[in-house]
Amino acid sequence: MSKYSEQELRSAVELLVGARDVTVLGHLNPDPDAFGSMVALGLALRQRGATVRVSFGSPDELPPSLAVLDPGELYLPASQLPAEAPGLLVTVDCASLGRLDGLAELPNATVAAGGAVLVVDHHVSNTRFGTHHLVDVSAESTTVIVLRLIDALDVELTEPMARAVYAGLLTDTSSFRRAKPVTHEIAARLIAAGVDPDATGRALIGTHPFARLRMLAAVLGRAVFDADAAHGLGVVFTSVQLDDLAGLPAEEAESVIDIVRSTGEAEVAAVLKQVEPTVWTGSMRAVGHVDVNAVAATFGGGGHRFAAGFTATGSLDEVRDRLFAALAQAPLV
Repeated sequence: MSKYSEQELRSAVELLVGARDVTVLGHLNPDPDAFGSMVALGLALRQRGATVRVSFGSPDELPPSLAVLDPGELYLPASQLPAEAPGLLVTVDCASLGRLDGLAELPNATVAAGGAVLVVDHHVSNTRFGTHHLVDVSAESTTVIVLRLIDALDVELTEPMARAVYAGLLTDTSSFRRAKPVTHEIAARLIAAGVDPDATGRALIGTHPFARLRMLAAVLGRAVFDADAAHGLGVVFTSVQLDDLAGLPAEEAESVIDIVRSTGEAEVAAVLKQVEPTVWTGSMRAVGHVDVNAVAATFGGGGHRFAAGFTATGSLDEVRDRLFAALAQAPLV
C-alpha cells in the first residue's frame, strides 16, 4: 500500500484525541524532517492538553541546528525518558525499529503489553512495526503527513508548528528543487502562518562552524570516483572519520552527502560516517537509475528509492567493499 486509507487516518486521529500522555520518537541522528515532525505533532497534542515529550536514540543531545524548531522545549534526552512505556507511543519518519537505535526496546515493550504504537512515515521501506500506521510513500516529507494530522485534530496551526513542518519540507525536497506544485502551495500556507523562510533555512542548512571547512577539506580530499561501479553508471565515495569531526557536532557529517552528490559523472553518491571505531552509518543518493533503497536493505537499512541509509559494522575497507558489491547488484529503475 503506497498511501494510508481514510480509515487508518480516522483511527490515528481517534488514538491521538484520546491520548493524555504521549511520547513521540524519531530516528537516530534526526534530520529536520524527523525532528520537525516530532515537534509539530507534539505542539499540536500539547495544545489539546496532552503531556508530550519528544526524543530520539542518539546522540543524547539536541543538535544545535535543530534547536530553532523546539521553542516549546518538548525535547527530552533518551536517558531521561520515563522507564515505563507511555500511554501512547508515536514514531515519526522512522521506517523500522532498528532506526530507533537504543529506544527500540520501548515500542517492543509497548506492543507486547498491548499498548498502541502509531507509526507516521513516508519511507517506502517502512516495515509497519506499529499497531496503527499512517504511511504515505508519495508524501515528500513526513511533516506533510503530520500537517494533515494537525488539520484532522482541528487545532490552530501556530507559527512554531508551521516552522517545524516547513523544516521537513525544505530539506526533504532539496530546498524545493524536487517539489511538486502542491508542495509550493503547502509552503505558501506555512509562510502565511508566520514562517520566515530565510531565517529558517539559514538556521537549518545555511550556518556552520568554521571548523567544518577543515573537516570538508579532509573528507573531500579522500573522495574517489569509480566510473565502473553500479553497473557502469559511476559511484563517487568518501568517508567521514572520527578524527575529522574533532570539535564538531556529529550532525556536521550529515551534510557531506549533499556536497558529494553534486558530482556530475556519478549516478550514485555514497558516504560512510564513522560512529564508533568499527561502526559506520552510510548515506546514499542516486540521480534516478539505481535503487539505493534495495542496497540499504542488504545492510538492514532503507529509505527511498533514490535516497537511503544504513548502519554497518567492520573496518572501513570491509564496509566499503560490501557497499560496492551491493551496488554492483543493485536493481536498476
